[in-house]
Amino acid sequence: MLETITWPDFAKVEMRVGTIIKVADFPEARNPAYQLHVDFGKEIGIKKSSAQITGRYQQEELLNRQVVAVVNFPKKQIANFMSECLILGAVDGKDVVLLQPETSVANGLKIS
Repeated sequence: MLETITWPDFAKVEMRVGTIIKVADFPEARNPAYQLHVDFGKEIGIKKSSAQITGRYQQEELLNRQVVAVVNFPKKQIANFMSECLILGAVDGKDVVLLQPETSVANGLKIS
C-alpha cells in the first residue's frame, strides 16, 4: 500500500529541469554507472549525480540532454564521488528511462 503524503510534504521536494553538460565513466561504482554534471541555471548552478543508466544510454546521447532531478536532497557519497542531486527516471528492474521535458525549456525551471 502506498503511503499518503500531504501537500506540504510534496511542496518541500524541489524538482528542477537541468541540462547534462558532462558525462564520465564511473568505474569505482558498485554497479555500472556514469558520473553526470547537470546545469540547473544561475539560481542553482551545476550539480553532480551518479546514474546507473549505462545499459540504456551511451555517453554521447546523454550530453546536452535535459533531465528532471530532485535538487534539495543532502549530498550522498557514492564510492569516491559526491552525488548532489537525484536524476529521475522510470524504473523497470535495472532499466531506467530518464524523465525529460517534451520540449527544451530553461534550465532551473521548477516541476510542480
